[in-house]
Amino acid sequence: MGLLEGKVVLVTGAAGGIGRECALIAAAQGAKVVVNDLGGSVKGGDAGDASAAQKTVDEIKKAGGEAVANSDSVSMKSGAENMIAQALDTFGGLHSIISPAGILRDGMFHKMPDEDWDAVLEVHLKGSYNITRAAINHFREKEEGNFVLFTSTSGLIGNIGQANYAAAKMGIAGLSRIIAMEGAAKNVRSNIIAPFAWTRMIATIPVKDETSAKRVERMKNAMRAEQVGNFAVALAAPSCTANGQIFAVRGNELVLFSQPRPVKSVARIDGWTPETILSHAFPAMEGGYTDLGATGAVFTWEPV
Repeated sequence: MGLLEGKVVLVTGAAGGIGRECALIAAAQGAKVVVNDLGGSVKGGDAGDASAAQKTVDEIKKAGGEAVANSDSVSMKSGAENMIAQALDTFGGLHSIISPAGILRDGMFHKMPDEDWDAVLEVHLKGSYNITRAAINHFREKEEGNFVLFTSTSGLIGNIGQANYAAAKMGIAGLSRIIAMEGAAKNVRSNIIAPFAWTRMIATIPVKDETSAKRVERMKNAMRAEQVGNFAVALAAPSCTANGQIFAVRGNELVLFSQPRPVKSVARIDGWTPETILSHAFPAMEGGYTDLGATGAVFTWEPV
């Protein structure tokens, strides 16, 4: 008996990378899987290829599992609704959604075209909204269901050239938190993962210096998609109790992130003026400021 025996799982972006591994592992753990992938490019905006998802389905069936392909776009409300309907029509239920589907359109913020901002938020943030909104009432009615959504250290910590991606990924963190809070009484859970893994999306990030080249090489060798897939499937398991949490998977290292809470506060009985804020409040708080270091400045140790 697998961890997901008798369950139905929808995995988005499952033609390759993390999504594919999530689908394969979920099936190996006994789930019936709806394999979604538009089949488009990393940048999105193209027509896609309906056969992309089918390749993962064929792998699952070859291994003795049950799966069906779906090529709708998470960025479309109707597409998300079709995925949920397909799960219910084909397998008679839906218990978990694992949704790593995404695109990248990197660029410095002061040069970013509106269409690149819109496209990334449409797929990541609106896509996460569409897929959770389409399933939430089914989960609440059955009093069983969970979401495994995907954030990024680009949002949680920051990364130059990814303002659109970071904004979307931080939005997903807020979305997941509220779904978890509102769903707790109905046995509906939502958690998010910030993955470290070599995927075709990561492969598009330019390597501009030796430090970047070394980081990329580490990711290729030590941080793999199946490691993220194993964790995502564990979060989807009925025996998992985590809810409203932010995790990272970095090779064989699993990370629980803190969430925003007050760091320091200062008070003044007679109130503040702009002058006293500058002369007293800021100096008192600056020891608690978060620096502007990117992910590499936070995760300074080698992956396990």
